[in-house]
Amino acid sequence: MVTIVQVIFDVARTALSLLFLFYASWSDYKTREVSNKVWALFAPVAFALTFCELYVYDFSQLSFYGICFGLTAVFAVLLFYSGGFGGADSKALMCLALAIPFAPANLPKLPHLETSPISQIFFPVTIFSNAVLLAAFTAVIIFLYNMFWRLRTGNRLFEGDHKNESLGKKILVLITGYKVPIDKLKEKWHVYPLEDIEENAEKGAKRKLIVVPRDEGRTATVERLDKAVQAGAIQDRIWATPGLPMLIFVTAGLIIALLFGDIVWICVRFLLR
Repeated sequence: MVTIVQVIFDVARTALSLLFLFYASWSDYKTREVSNKVWALFAPVAFALTFCELYVYDFSQLSFYGICFGLTAVFAVLLFYSGGFGGADSKALMCLALAIPFAPANLPKLPHLETSPISQIFFPVTIFSNAVLLAAFTAVIIFLYNMFWRLRTGNRLFEGDHKNESLGKKILVLITGYKVPIDKLKEKWHVYPLEDIEENAEKGAKRKLIVVPRDEGRTATVERLDKAVQAGAIQDRIWATPGLPMLIFVTAGLIIALLFGDIVWICVRFLLR
């Protein structure tokens, strides 16, 4: 039998998660950075609430709690070092594993809520998959924008050295970036170049595409591109990508998970019907 205290625990853990994620998302959007103080405050409170609830009402789940956090932490660290997630995104996922390791069972549910088997024991995976699907939708928008730009201007999407790039690189650039003037690239610090100039002793300067932009070396890359534009070596249209505030998608992924469930699970069940 579910007690009112258990409901309060679930509401508190969920509200805590949303509160911190809303603030972190705002900070990520404004500055593309989130202070470590956010996670330093979020993590212990989240752990205390979840541990107390499980210790008092469902002691047998404590071991699964530890496993869920451990797997989430490993997954988050791997994502960070592979370049798939930023530091704040990885910390957010680990904090969510502390706060909501399992799908909240005592919150009011919508009639059509789809709780997958994985969500019931590994809720951070549902939040992550929802966030990735939402972020992936931006790829469709960017691709359509590039196609419209091509039709409107009549200009080639890839010219010069870019013609020799692999099809895979071109596709990745088309769904993650768009062309901007070099002045805009210099001005917008959160926009990252998707190309660089490579100096070659035999062939001179060569233009190349980059599919995984990083903070490190961004300034030097922009300076090289600016120098090439000023010298007339390349056109004043540089492939670039906005630094997506992934925490916004993580927050939206949590909200969707709470309201509707696991999007992937819903899609799989729909296809199997």
